[in-house]
Amino acid sequence: QVQLVESGGGLVQAGGSLRLSCAASGGTFSDYTMGWFRQAPGKEREFVAAISWSGGSTYYPDSVKGRFTISRDNAKNTMYLQMNSLKPEDTAVYYCAGPGPWMLSMRPNEYTYWGQGTQVTVSS
Repeated sequence: QVQLVESGGGLVQAGGSLRLSCAASGGTFSDYTMGWFRQAPGKEREFVAAISWSGGSTYYPDSVKGRFTISRDNAKNTMYLQMNSLKPEDTAVYYCAGPGPWMLSMRPNEYTYWGQGTQVTVSS
């Protein structure tokens, strides 16, 4: 069974940056497509980014494109989410998930395992 553990969340002012990490264990991380999602109170889980097994393909929604960058280090079994120019509306619990489908997907139900989440709070 794959275990995913997120870290790196915290409180930051609008315009600031954070880098989230997702450490994977229990599976062959380098074979998996992976994704980041977020969920704000009272809202549905929202797709943030996805990355192919090699890191060669990435996918973002318009809401974060140009501000967030997903990456991975397969030697360390770790995925990252660099978040720049943060806005108050980015406030949410951020989750990593995988494996996902080989065609990068924004649908949460297409990802098998989930981490426990890390809180990101952006103050105005």
